[in-house]
Amino acid sequence: CKMAGELSLKWNPKNLEIKTRSVEKTLEPLVIQVTTLVSSKSLKKRKGKSKRAHVLVAAVERATQNFVEKGEIIANENPQIKNEMLAAVEDVKTAGSSMSESAREFANDPFSSAKRGTMIRASRSLLSAVTRLLI
Repeated sequence: CKMAGELSLKWNPKNLEIKTRSVEKTLEPLVIQVTTLVSSKSLKKRKGKSKRAHVLVAAVERATQNFVEKGEIIANENPQIKNEMLAAVEDVKTAGSSMSESAREFANDPFSSAKRGTMIRASRSLLSAVTRLLI
């Protein structure tokens, strides 16, 4: 396809490497926050509600909002991929909302294995949505 040929000629491997590191550095805080949030070791030491979990939920929400904002900017600056980007952004919003809700429920009841399982599935969904946005 002529269009694909034109795009592949414009790719610079050095820039791609930088973007890959940039994506990794951007995704790293979200992965750390989600991993920390789903870790049961720190939550089982406490009785009742976990204040730290609520702080982590807020951090995940901020990171998710950052991805949404940057995705919208990229979509608006690149009309050729705008629809795909906005669809990916919407997936991140939906998954982020689900993650926030399930994480807050789990933070209020950290001994519930059902709530923990729901939160883990939501976190995986959020990470998948963010990955699709970045790709």
